[in-house]
Amino acid sequence: MLMRTDPFREMDRIVQQLSGTSGTWSKPSVMPMDAYREGDVYVIAFDLPGVSTEAIDIDVERNMLTVKAERRPAAKADRVQMELSERPLGVFSRQIVLADTLDTEHIQADYDAGVLTLRIPIAERAKPRKISIGRTGDPKQISG
Repeated sequence: MLMRTDPFREMDRIVQQLSGTSGTWSKPSVMPMDAYREGDVYVIAFDLPGVSTEAIDIDVERNMLTVKAERRPAAKADRVQMELSERPLGVFSRQIVLADTLDTEHIQADYDAGVLTLRIPIAERAKPRKISIGRTGDPKQISG
């Protein structure tokens, strides 16, 4: 049997249960993420430890990116008597509004060591381009 020595952990568990964030199957929880730019690509990394790739769903509708994942219990409930359960279970969800300057048609997803990494390239139309200046009466086209 596992024994706890942290007197505040039980208080945290009670607050989580009352607020609906302690592994309930019905209420989506937020997943932590990092977002940064790497050259001409935006990278978004989500922490999803213990989630299988089959339980991850990524959707893009217009400029709304939605990532959903479900962490299920490792042990079969009918075969074990749980002594301690601190790992959150259930559905985790995150929605992000993407800028119009990103190319949502070419998003790449990779999942390694519990981290889901999305790479979203900047759209060609949003990249800087040079504009040639012509003489009066001789207009120039913008080259991309």
